Amino acid sequence: MNNQPIIINIGRQIGSGGGQIAKMLAKDFDCQLYDKELLNLAAKESGFSEKFFEQNDEQKGFVKSLFHLHLPLFGENNFYKNNFSQESLYQFQSDAIRRVAKEGNCVFVGRTADYVLRDLKNTVSVFITANMDHRIQRVCKRHSLDRASARKYIRRGEDDRASYYNYYTGKRWGHSESYDLCINSSLLGIEETERFIAMFIRKRFGME
Repeated sequence: MNNQPIIINIGRQIGSGGGQIAKMLAKDFDCQLYDKELLNLAAKESGFSEKFFEQNDEQKGFVKSLFHLHLPLFGENNFYKNNFSQESLYQFQSDAIRRVAKEGNCVFVGRTADYVLRDLKNTVSVFITANMDHRIQRVCKRHSLDRASARKYIRRGEDDRASYYNYYTGKRWGHSESYDLCINSSLLGIEETERFIAMFIRKRFGME
């Protein structure tokens, strides 16, 4: 590793346990976890309201929502010389990803971090999936939904994620060629899936 930081990028289906696994990996490898935290960083650097980033997280068409918000969007900083665009918002978040990736071990959850950091050699990108029934059960429990509503929630959310990822990367969200490892958490369960991924990362970086 030549003392380079370890960068772990986690893509995940909704209800797959990907967020929980990311937290466990961050603890195992002494990494800083970046999920919603990236929105805070991007908001601070852009001068936009953090709430604006949150409401449009991982959605390709988010600029259209600007004019439906009643929020203090602008700070003292000009928005890339007032050249407002969807790509500018994405650029702020990408800049935040690149900056913190230089500072130490990181686990990034979603937000095309695998693509943003594609030129770095010290990265590993993992996509976590799960059987639909398991995913529905988790979403029902997490959001207090019935099964039909949970299924709609998953489909709608994943359409947004796929559209966002595919648009900015030119790759295909969730397809194996876009990642170093794809794994179904339903087969081993959350804890064993995390251990398997951790073993893969250690071998990938020659840590064993």
